[in-house]
Amino acid sequence: MAMPFTVVDAFTDRPFSGNPAAVMLLDAWPDDVLLQSIALEHNLSETAFVVPSDGDADYELRWFTPTVEIAMCGHATLASGHVVLGDRDAVRFATRKAGVLTVGRDGDGYMLDLPVTRVASAPDVALLAALRCEGEVFASVSGAQQTSIILLPDAAAVRACAPDMAALATCEVMAIVTAPGDVADIVSRVFVPAWGVDEDPVTGSAHAALAPFWAERLGRDRFTAYQASARGGHLTCTLSGERAVLGGQCVTVMQGELLL
Repeated sequence: MAMPFTVVDAFTDRPFSGNPAAVMLLDAWPDDVLLQSIALEHNLSETAFVVPSDGDADYELRWFTPTVEIAMCGHATLASGHVVLGDRDAVRFATRKAGVLTVGRDGDGYMLDLPVTRVASAPDVALLAALRCEGEVFASVSGAQQTSIILLPDAAAVRACAPDMAALATCEVMAIVTAPGDVADIVSRVFVPAWGVDEDPVTGSAHAALAPFWAERLGRDRFTAYQASARGGHLTCTLSGERAVLGGQCVTVMQGELLL
């Protein structure tokens, strides 16, 4: 059986930067063991599986890292929209834990609508020790998945962060280190070794938490963001009530078939 796939670099306008995601459009859901095996074979931070929907949305959408299914993934949703939009202006994806997510056209890029994650101050000595940095920790009090934002003094501290990945893997959380930016309004990096991804290159779901966090601190609902991973990626963030609207571009870099 031949199963087509597309690899898309999301939140970038050029190949080999941003965050790569494999997108697979299926006719129906196979066994979860097969989905996880395919994600491991792709060995990207996420593989998105898309199935036509009979309900309110256009498609159903699920995301797998090489080791686990996750509750919400922004960049692979943006990549899925890039693959399936066709002549439409927008497409709606029904997800299992994050509700309905929309990807729409925005000039030469796209806008992605996600539910926000809100955080509150929550000192965490073990998390800071694993990250090998000093900062103020904020833990999620709402949202699709467990998230911690660690506020650092400046962009240089974010870029210099060098976690102990083995220790961090014992923390079941998406850890986001962030500070006021140098090349954008804010800068961040994201570490999720507990979910099979040591450092995620550019993370839409992290910016669903960063949007309300930084909107409050910047005093405005729209700002630019840069995720300072080795690949790097640029986003725009707009806080709209309980939704974070993220803007970015996508580039298709690979198409092929899995032979099973």
